[in-house]
Amino acid sequence: MKKIYLLLTIAFTFSSCGVYNFTGTGKIDADTFQVNFFQNNAQLIEPGIDRTFTLALQDLIQNQTNLNLVKNSGDLTYEGEIVDYRISPMTATANQQASQNRLNIRVNVRFTNRKKETDDFEKSFEFYYDYPATTQLTGAILTTALDEIFTRITQDIFNESLAKW
Repeated sequence: MKKIYLLLTIAFTFSSCGVYNFTGTGKIDADTFQVNFFQNNAQLIEPGIDRTFTLALQDLIQNQTNLNLVKNSGDLTYEGEIVDYRISPMTATANQQASQNRLNIRVNVRFTNRKKETDDFEKSFEFYYDYPATTQLTGAILTTALDEIFTRITQDIFNESLAKW
């Protein structure tokens, strides 16, 4: 009788609805990925953000999966462009001056899965960073803004393409 309980306990312990890992992805039917350069096509150009974004997306996928980064012919391909980089006033003071500005960035992404074409998509991802209007968007403030925006956008891209959330 104890053997039956032991077998049932083992069976229930090791059975599950699917294969998952700690990053929230299911089983990924791919071995390699590539991230093509995301050109900055926004009207307002901030030098270097195209490279920063491309590297941020590569790093996120490498850190959260066991996929290998390749330069071409990847099983998964991420490509697109930065289509909007905009600074706009958000709140005003009693003197009709801006007290807070918002940096908004939108990236258009084309995702291709060579092993499962039904996963392919083209979609825009967007996020923002608010900062005091009395502050110039340069140096450490710009770095912080880009880090926050790109962290959110790359995570959204990851979730859409691999985590299926």
